[in-house]
Parts: sequence; C-alpha cells; structure tokens
Amino acid sequence: MKNPEKSNPYEDIINLPRHVSNKYPQMPIAKRAAQFSPFAALSGHSAAIRDVTRLTEEKRMLGEDSKIILERKLNILRERIKEQPQITVTYFVPDTQKSGGEYVQHSGSIYKIDSYNAMLVMNDGTKIYFDDISDLSGEIIDCFF
Repeated sequence: MKNPEKSNPYEDIINLPRHVSNKYPQMPIAKRAAQFSPFAALSGHSAAIRDVTRLTEEKRMLGEDSKIILERKLNILRERIKEQPQITVTYFVPDTQKSGGEYVQHSGSIYKIDSYNAMLVMNDGTKIYFDDISDLSGEIIDCFF
C-alpha cells in the first residue's frame, strides 16, 4: 500500500545536492548535448552509394596506326626535349576504387622522356606512362601533323 504522506516516489532524493567529482572536471554543456545527438547508423552508406554510381570507362586500346602516330610524336619531342616544349597529353588514369578509370588532359612543359621506365616526366613532377597516353598535342607537334 502507498504511503499517503509521499505524493512523489522520488521525494526523498529530489532535493539532495548533485554530486561533483573531485577527480574529473565538469563536462561542458556543448559536449553534454552531443551525447543526445542523433545516431547515424548508416554512416558511410551515402559515400558508398556515390562510389558505386560513379561512372568509369574502360581503357581504349590504340590501333596500329594510332600507335605509329603517337611514336612519331614522341620522337619529335625527344629531338626537341632541351627546349622543354609545352604540350597537352591525353591519358588514362585508372580508378583506385573500381575497375576502369577516366581520360584526363594535362598541359605543361616536358622535363624529360624516360625511355627506360617508358614515361613522360613533366616539369611539375607529373609522370605519365607511354601505355596510358592516347594523344599528344602542342605547337611543336601540331606543325608536323
């Protein structure tokens, strides 16, 4: 049976002073409120959806004629490398997350043509493998083609 004198079951503790720790500092109000912020159960889900829906394209294989033209363009650049010619390279960049990749263009001057590693090295440090190049253009090249 209930005690008629107690109208509130917590009446005996409601007016007790709040405990303050001597060991730990009081938590700021902003951090206390953060405890009750909504929980994102699917964090990362939207990023995964974006990654799956991101379009990539397959690397195109050059035909024999295109390979010959590209090799001629590289030879022109080899002959004039000391001039550090300005060129635009269209090349394939593989995607790090899924199969395929994308074709990008990079413009700048050539620092060197590394035949041993089969790559172009641009003045800004960009390295582009010959196998990834789909086209080369620039003033020094376009006058021959």
